[in-house]
Amino acid sequence: MAGKSPWGGNGDGSSDGAGSGEGGGKSGGPRNPWLPGGSGGGDEPRRSANIEDIFKKRGPEGPRKGGGGPGGPNFQIPQRPGGKSWFPLIAIIIVVVAVLLSSFHLVGPKERAVVKTLGSYSRTLEPGLKFSFPYPIETVDIEDVQGVRAVRIPTSGENAKLILTGDQNLVDLSYIVRWNIKDLEAFKFRLVEPIETVNEVAEAAMRASVAEKTLDDTFSGQGRAEIEQDVRERMQATLDTYQAGIAVIGVEIDKADPPSEVVDAFRDVSVAEQNADGARNTARGYAQQVLATAEGEAEAFNKVYEQYRLAPEVTRQRLYYETMERVLSQTDKTIVEGGNVTPYLPLPELRKRAATPPAPAPAPAEPNAEGQ
Repeated sequence: MAGKSPWGGNGDGSSDGAGSGEGGGKSGGPRNPWLPGGSGGGDEPRRSANIEDIFKKRGPEGPRKGGGGPGGPNFQIPQRPGGKSWFPLIAIIIVVVAVLLSSFHLVGPKERAVVKTLGSYSRTLEPGLKFSFPYPIETVDIEDVQGVRAVRIPTSGENAKLILTGDQNLVDLSYIVRWNIKDLEAFKFRLVEPIETVNEVAEAAMRASVAEKTLDDTFSGQGRAEIEQDVRERMQATLDTYQAGIAVIGVEIDKADPPSEVVDAFRDVSVAEQNADGARNTARGYAQQVLATAEGEAEAFNKVYEQYRLAPEVTRQRLYYETMERVLSQTDKTIVEGGNVTPYLPLPELRKRAATPPAPAPAPAEPNAEGQ
């Protein structure tokens, strides 16, 4: 039985048609599988493959798939009843949701909101659920006006801030400024960079205040408190002049140190000053002690003198006896001059004997076994 050749001919080597060769129609010779077939009718001759034939059905993502034809994918958007498309309805829903989201605004109890109509300020919204025209007709900017904001000068990683004091010394200061918003409209539209303005005003006020104090004032607690109060007042006056809408709550000096280049010498000076203060305090304490003793003795002498004025002879005799008692109590020998009196009285020895208890008497001997 004759078979079908995979090259397009019969199994016995004969062709289906009359012609043979490379470009036959339906009845050509053995067919080359690597050559594309004709795209027209059955009589179109074959042609050799070229680069366009290889890549004409390829895209960046790979071989293109035919669509719309038999067996090919055919994706379509589902349609509404009646054959109409869902796309217009979906677009309308998206627009309505966007309008609602940009028209209603929830302003918190500590917040205020400024409304700009076509880019120009129109009004300020108070706390609550508020309505505005949708974007881009009106835009709403919500800010926390009661929250305390803090700025540290210098910021982290920045070099030390050296400030000149009134006695021509340099001090390295770092401080914190706390502020909030008191007028949202002025805060938003009066200054281009309000936070940067706060930093610059704080630095200018600090330099002006420290320039009026000495180096010791910047290190002491009382001096720091005065500088902090002065800086706050200077800042508030300057910001009010700018109509910045900012309220300065307080200024706190976080660190006040000498420059790092002279910190060792400054510590030596501080130690010497502390030693000098300690020596002065010791001298003052000793002077106060001596003065108190002298005042006590003078008071006692005045009391004795008052008694002496009342009874001079008795007082003189009592003073003599007290003095002799105080002197003779510290000597081992006492010499007394007078008639019929032993020149030497061993009073200390007599006191020792009187104080020494007598020796106990020896116990009687016990009788022996014989009774003797």
